[in-house]
Amino acid sequence: MDKKDLGSFLRSRRERLRPADVGLPSGARRRTPGLRREEVAVLAHISTEYYVRLEQGRAPRPSGEVLAGIAGALRLTDAESDHLHLLAGTAPSRSGLHRRDVRPSILALLERLPQTAAFVLSAAYEVLAWNDLAATLMADFGALTPEERNLARWAFLGPWDAEAARYDAFELAEFRLHVVPGLRSALARYPADPAVRGLVGELRDGSAEFARLWERHDVQARPTLTKTIRHPAVGELTVDCDELTLTDRDQHLVLYSAPAGSPGAEALALLNVLGGQAGAYPR
Repeated sequence: MDKKDLGSFLRSRRERLRPADVGLPSGARRRTPGLRREEVAVLAHISTEYYVRLEQGRAPRPSGEVLAGIAGALRLTDAESDHLHLLAGTAPSRSGLHRRDVRPSILALLERLPQTAAFVLSAAYEVLAWNDLAATLMADFGALTPEERNLARWAFLGPWDAEAARYDAFELAEFRLHVVPGLRSALARYPADPAVRGLVGELRDGSAEFARLWERHDVQARPTLTKTIRHPAVGELTVDCDELTLTDRDQHLVLYSAPAGSPGAEALALLNVLGGQAGAYPR
């Protein structure tokens, strides 16, 4: 049970709600944002004293029934409810290291995907494997160190100046909103993994934006459906972005493709032919 993070998470979810969101009258002017602790306690059918102690990190482990009541009171999504149980120690947690070895069948699949840029991400956003089109479209991953292949580190600390030019400010902002909840969930699943904990610490220390987003305690990101990339060889292209969960290793297969006959599909086909000749940015 992570009492400190549990308390911070509960407080962040409580402060985002308005009385009207849960059917309560607004009443007199409030000194603090969101619901009052006693209002959450009433809605969750628990004592105010116990709920206050939970937020302060002083309470013993709550039961599943209590957590269900709190999740309902705070209008948590399924992902947020799962995260609540992880923090409270009432759900299975992976206590070891997150996996970086990619299943051989997935490696073979990467090379069999026509006109699709595909790569595999670890739970900590490291690019573990990729096909040639992904390297041509995004970056020469093979020439980068594992640290440089970490998309979370790239998004907030920006070591890939050349490759970063392929994405505008909106795309980068959207990706950052995707990364932070993912890392928060990963840290809850792998609390003892020094790589995950070290990455989060590095980003909190090195990026004010990451630190700001981290304090929001979000654990569910909006899906990214499309992505626009500027490439030196083919110009601007928009691709569909699909992300498939590889549950057995807690990894994600990310696919960039485009509808047949679209400008994006034509650009991907050209990049597929050009390969390494597509003119990656000079480093």
